[in-house]
Amino acid sequence: MAANLPYELTKFQEHARLLKQVRRETDRAFYEIQQSGHFPSQTLRNQMFNADLQEIFLSTQKPPSIIVLGTSCYAKVCTINELVGEPVLPMVDDLDNSVTWRMVRFKHGTHSTLSLVLPDSFELAAALDAYEGSWRSVPRADLEVKGRDKTDPAMTAAVAEVCLDHPLLKTGAEIICAPSNGEGTVEQVFKSCVEDVLPIIIFSVDQLTLSDKDISELETVKSFMPNMPVFFIRVPSRCTLELTESAQEEVKANELADARSHLFEQLCNLGYLSREPLANDLVVDDDKFKLKSSTSLITSVLPKSRLIEDFSLFPCFLLFVRQVLQYHIIQAACHLNDVHLKCLAMFIEAAFDMARDISITPKRLAYARSKEEELFKSLMDIANRKQEEIKDVIRDTIETLTPRLQEEASLLKLREVKLNDNSELLESEDLEKCTLQVQELVLGKLNQTVASKLISSVEYLKESYVGTLTRCLQNLEKSDAEFAKDNGTIASGALRQVLDAAYQVEVTVEASFSFTRLLWEKLKQAIQTLPGKPAPRVDGEWKKKVAGEMIQSISESRLAKNICAQFKARLMRSHESFLHALRILELRHSGRLEKREEQRIKLRKVFAPRVARCVLDSTSLRDLVLHGMPMLGREVGRGQYGVVYACDKWGGKGPCAVKSVVPPDDKHWNDLALEYYYTRAIPAHDRIVRIIGSVIDYTYAGGASPAVLLIMERLQRDLYAGIKCGMSFRSRLQVALDVIQGIRYLHSQGLIHRDIKLKNVLLDSKNRAKLTDLGFCKPGAMISGSIVGTPIHMAPELFSGKYDNSVDVYAFGILFWYICAGHVRLPLAYEQCASKDQLWNSVRKGVRPERLAHFEDDCWELMEQCWSGDPSLRPLLGEVYPTLRKIRERVELRDAQKRANNPKYGPSRSRSSASGQRPSSSASNKKTFTPDEGVVK
Repeated sequence: MAANLPYELTKFQEHARLLKQVRRETDRAFYEIQQSGHFPSQTLRNQMFNADLQEIFLSTQKPPSIIVLGTSCYAKVCTINELVGEPVLPMVDDLDNSVTWRMVRFKHGTHSTLSLVLPDSFELAAALDAYEGSWRSVPRADLEVKGRDKTDPAMTAAVAEVCLDHPLLKTGAEIICAPSNGEGTVEQVFKSCVEDVLPIIIFSVDQLTLSDKDISELETVKSFMPNMPVFFIRVPSRCTLELTESAQEEVKANELADARSHLFEQLCNLGYLSREPLANDLVVDDDKFKLKSSTSLITSVLPKSRLIEDFSLFPCFLLFVRQVLQYHIIQAACHLNDVHLKCLAMFIEAAFDMARDISITPKRLAYARSKEEELFKSLMDIANRKQEEIKDVIRDTIETLTPRLQEEASLLKLREVKLNDNSELLESEDLEKCTLQVQELVLGKLNQTVASKLISSVEYLKESYVGTLTRCLQNLEKSDAEFAKDNGTIASGALRQVLDAAYQVEVTVEASFSFTRLLWEKLKQAIQTLPGKPAPRVDGEWKKKVAGEMIQSISESRLAKNICAQFKARLMRSHESFLHALRILELRHSGRLEKREEQRIKLRKVFAPRVARCVLDSTSLRDLVLHGMPMLGREVGRGQYGVVYACDKWGGKGPCAVKSVVPPDDKHWNDLALEYYYTRAIPAHDRIVRIIGSVIDYTYAGGASPAVLLIMERLQRDLYAGIKCGMSFRSRLQVALDVIQGIRYLHSQGLIHRDIKLKNVLLDSKNRAKLTDLGFCKPGAMISGSIVGTPIHMAPELFSGKYDNSVDVYAFGILFWYICAGHVRLPLAYEQCASKDQLWNSVRKGVRPERLAHFEDDCWELMEQCWSGDPSLRPLLGEVYPTLRKIRERVELRDAQKRANNPKYGPSRSRSSASGQRPSSSASNKKTFTPDEGVVK
C-alpha cells in the first residue's frame, strides 16, 4: 500500500492540474465574452463566479493530507507506521490514555528532521531529543506535552513537524496525527487538522467498542462535516501482539465476531455506516448518465465511510483514497461542466433569437408599410365616397335638430356680455360676441353629429388594421432600446394620427354658410326690427331667431365638401408623417441588424466554439477520472479526420469503437468540441449512434499534439459495405426507414446533419441502421453558411451558404438511389465528371442520377421529389416515411406471393431482382472519386 499510495496522489495532482487549466481557459473565455459587451456582464458573472464553484474548485488545489484520528495514541501510532511502512513513531503501552501528545505533521524533506512549529509557522527554539543524534523513530519525549510544558501556551500549541524522505510525502501530501488529550475542543482540534488541506480521514480503534468519549467526539465531527467519509480501522490490541500466531488468529476471530455486534452497530447508529453492503469500486451507470443531473451524478460517486476490522486488510485504504480523490475531481469537473453547458445553451438560444430577429424584422417592416398603405387607401376611399352621404346627413341633421337647437339657443347663457335688467346690450360692440356664441352652439352640435357619422365608417377599419399593426410597430420600436429612449413611439404615434384624422374634422363658419356677409346683414336687421325697443335686446326670442337664421343659411354641399377635404388633408399629412417615421425606423433597424449579424457571427465562430472546447475538456477529464484511458485494439476504420479503433470494454460498456482525432489547430479543436457537444447533448435514440464518453490523451506524440478519443457504441458495418455484400431489397428499404427516423429525430432537436451518406449509416447485427459521424451536425441558427458535406450528396443551395434542414432530404434522395440501385458505383451522370468543380456545376444546373431499368415508379418519384432543386418542393420527412412503408409492404407482399408460387424462390433471387446491372462506362470516363470521398469543409 505504501508503494501504491504515491501513484494515486500523483494521479490526483495531474488531474487537478488539468482541472486548473480548464478553469483558466474558462476564465479567459468568459472574460473575453464579457469584454465584448454582447451579453450582460451580470449574467456571465452569475454563471461563473458563484461561491459554491469557487469553494469546490479551491478544494482540488489544496494538498491532499491523511488525517489520523483515533481512540488512543497506540491506535494512531499503529496506523501511521503501517501507512509509512516503517516505525517512524514510537510504540506506546499507555492504556490509561493519560499521556498528552501534541499534533504531529509529516512533510517531505531530504533529511529526517524534527522541529516544533507554531500555528503561524514560527519555529520554537526548544531543546529536543531529536537533536542529539540520528533516529529512526521520533523520540517519544519530543511528542509528549509534559507537566511543565502545559503551563506554556506556546509549547501546548506547538506542532511537531517531522520531515521524511518518503515517496508518499514526496508527492506533496502530508500525514497529520491529531493530538490526544489536548486543551482545545474537538471542533477546534479537528478544524486545525483539516485547515488548508484536502482531508482524507482515518479513525483508528483499538478496542472492541467505542467509549462514550469517542462517541461524543464522532458526533461532534459529524455535526459540522456531515458528508465527510471516514475510514475506520481496528488495530490489533497490544496484548494480542504478545501471543503466538495461532493464538492471535483465534483471538482475532473471536474479536471480529464480537466487533460486528458492537463496533459496527455503534457506527451505524452514529450515521457513519449503513447496514446495506457497499460496492467494491466506483461504478457509474453510463446508460443513465445523460439523464442525470450533476447533483445526482456527484451523489452517486460520493465515497462512503468504511469499517475494516481486520488490520491485515488495511490496504483497502488505497481504494478509499482513490474514491475520495476522484470524488473531489469529479465534483469540481461536474460543476464546471454545468457552467459551460449553461453558457453554451445560452449562446444557442441567443443565436436562435438573433436569427429570428434578423429574419423577421424586415418582414415586420414590410408588413407595417403594406398594412398602413391599405389603411390609408381605405380611409381615402371613405373620404371620397362619404361626401354625398355627409351632405344628406347634414340636411337630415338640420331638419331634425332645428327645433331643439333653437330651444337650446334661447336658453344659452352668454359669456363676457354686459346686459341690463331688460336683457338690453349696454355696449353695441357685444352684439358680435352674442352672435358668435350662438354660432358656436349651432356649429358644435352639427360638428358632433357629422363627425360621429364619419367616425362610424372608420371604426370598422380599426378592428381590421389597428390591433396587429400597432403591436407590430410597438415591437419594432421596443427592439431598439436606444431608439425608443430617444424618440419614443414615433411610428405608433403617426399611425394614431392616421386613425384620428376623422376625429379632428371641424365645421367652420366659412365652410358652413354660403354668403357670410348676407348672413350678418340679416342678423343686424333682426336686431334692429325688434318692436318697441330703442336699444338692442338679447333675449331668448332673439337667440332663437338668430339660431334659426344661421341654420337656414347653412350650405349642405359646401359643408360636406369642406369636411371631406379636411379629412383628406389631415389623412395625407398623417400618412406622410407615418412614412417618414417608418423610414427612420428602417434605418435604425438596418444598422441594428448589421450589428446583430456581427454578434451572431462572433457567437457562432468564436464564443460558442471556445466554450464548447471547455465543455470537451471538463467532460473528458470527468470521464478519464471515472473510467480511465480506453485500451485501443485493432483499427476498424479510417476517415478524413480520424482513425477508429476497436475497444473491448470501457466504462462498463462493450464492445466499443474509439474514434481518435488529432486536431491540428484551434479551429479543428473547436469544431470537434462542438461535434461532441451536439452529439452528447442529443437524448438517446435507437437510430442515432450513442456517444459513451470522451478522453483526451495528453501523452500522444510525446504531449506535443494531444489526441481526442471519442468512445461510442460499436456496430457491425456501414451501409456501403452492406450494399456491397448484397443486402436484400427488403433489408435496404428497412434501412431507408431507419435513416428517415434518425434524420427526423435530429430535426426535432433543432439539428441538421448535413452529411447523410452511405458510410455515415451504420448497421447492427440485424441490419438495422443508425446515423453516425455528426461532425457537421449543428442547430440551424448556429450554421455559419459554410459549404460542408460530401460532393454527390450536397444540395445546390449549400453552395449559396443559405439553407435549412431540407438539405438532409436532398441527401437522402441520393442515398435512396443507392438503396434502390443495389450497388455502390457512382451514378453515370456523376461518374463522367472529372473534378468536384465540374460535378458541382452539373448539380447546380439540375443534373441528377439517372433512372435505372429496374427502378419502380413510386421509388423513382420519391427520389425526384427529394432531390428537387427547389427546397420548397421537397417533401417533408413525415410524408416520406409513410411512402417508404407502403413501398416496403408492397415488396414484402410480392416476395411472399413469389415464394408461395415458386418454392425455389429464395432471398438470393430477391436480391438479384432488386439490384439491376448498369452498363459499364468507357475507359475514358475514369472515376476520380467514390460516393463517400471528397468531404468538403
